Amino acid sequence: MSDSFATTVLNITTGTSESVTDLTRACEEFLTRTAPGRDGLLNVFVPHTTAGIAVLETGAGSDDDLLAALHHLLPADDRWQHRHGSPGHGRDHVLPALVPPHATLPVIGGGLELGTWQSVCLVDTNRDNANRQVRLSFIG
Repeated sequence: MSDSFATTVLNITTGTSESVTDLTRACEEFLTRTAPGRDGLLNVFVPHTTAGIAVLETGAGSDDDLLAALHHLLPADDRWQHRHGSPGHGRDHVLPALVPPHATLPVIGGGLELGTWQSVCLVDTNRDNANRQVRLSFIG
């Protein structure tokens, strides 16, 4: 592995309900180990067809608001062509079109350049699969 690229995989358990999981600390810890004092980009990628990566405020209700908005836009009912799994599971496969499975963020001086209230989050509406992998890759 070259000094300009480093990667790791996070194993995340999201549970059996819709969730927004804050990954910011894990991203910062990864950068502390792999990119001290360096500038570059952090790519966060979830290789699942039913989850996404979002940058948003957490802890003040925005994470719950996001799940409520997704539930309104993508109801968990029988309207979906994709029908295996729990009722409404087809909507989970539409989620990545609205919340993409990746985000690329600036790293300055080894630190993640986020706004004051921004967090990097895994968004998972799939109640049938509680185990997710998230790949973090630093390119500098």
